[in-house]
Amino acid sequence: MKKIAVLTSGGDAPGMNAAIRAVVRKAHYHKIDVVGVYYGYEGLYNGKFEPLDLGSVGGIIQRGGTMLYSARFPEFKEEEIQNKAIENLRNQGIDGLVVIGGDGSYRGAMALTEKGFPCVGIPGTIDNDIPGTEYTIGFDTALNTAVEAIDKIRDTATSHENTFIVEVMGRNAGDIALWTGLAAGAETVLIPEEEFEIEDIVARLERSAARGKRHSIIIVAEGVMPGHKLGKILEERTGVQIRVSVLGHMQRGGAPSARDRVLAGRLGAKAVELLLEGKGGRAVGIHNHAVVDYDLKEAYENKHKADVSLYTLSKELSI
Repeated sequence: MKKIAVLTSGGDAPGMNAAIRAVVRKAHYHKIDVVGVYYGYEGLYNGKFEPLDLGSVGGIIQRGGTMLYSARFPEFKEEEIQNKAIENLRNQGIDGLVVIGGDGSYRGAMALTEKGFPCVGIPGTIDNDIPGTEYTIGFDTALNTAVEAIDKIRDTATSHENTFIVEVMGRNAGDIALWTGLAAGAETVLIPEEEFEIEDIVARLERSAARGKRHSIIIVAEGVMPGHKLGKILEERTGVQIRVSVLGHMQRGGAPSARDRVLAGRLGAKAVELLLEGKGGRAVGIHNHAVVDYDLKEAYENKHKADVSLYTLSKELSI
């Protein structure tokens, strides 16, 4: 292993730059050259490669987003395009590839590994929806961004005695909604993993009003339904005006938290170690505070499971 490459794919996440930095610095520590692939798998196919030295990753650990940029490239599923990508890597003298992204990015990495080109995946997504790791890079930062926003929304909700619905991201995973709701003391949290009845939400609002509380925060994960749709339903059922805030892509931006920076450093270094050991088709993650590695296929063949105990706790604490 004389030279490796690194790319970021899918949605950006705070801490991706810290992971890139870790890959580059760890590789150079072991006298391994590093090439950055710009624009994800599209850049892999189009040959958008640039050498990355120690200075290339200086001053990026605190920056959100990804210095290598990202792009959606569904065409990478095609075998002809995968073969061209491998040809480009071989022509550059590259022996292994680190892919930072989510489950879709992992599928591409596994396809290349099965064709004989070793790849290692690093979980970079705010959704925290990658099986095999307890936390993904970017989740903690997104969580803190959402909590900070909801704390501010609650000030207004309290002042005007309003009910607010706050829609958060997460695709079909409820981790952001669940953890944010618990941290921000939301009165109701709705996640894709748990069914709910509108009547239950109405009843909770009525109980709050009966004891003199006239403001509420309802957090809904985007995978459940749009916040504005839920707002209209509740207005029709209660006759009370509902305010709706959609946090949107602000959750994907901003400087990564200390926790995400440390996680990115640990996982980036582990990814390089695996390639140096000649291991491809692996993903890195965190389990019981320890860095682990496992088969890439587990990350997209298994289904992510939210911690339902937190959902139960949230309901118990918001009576």
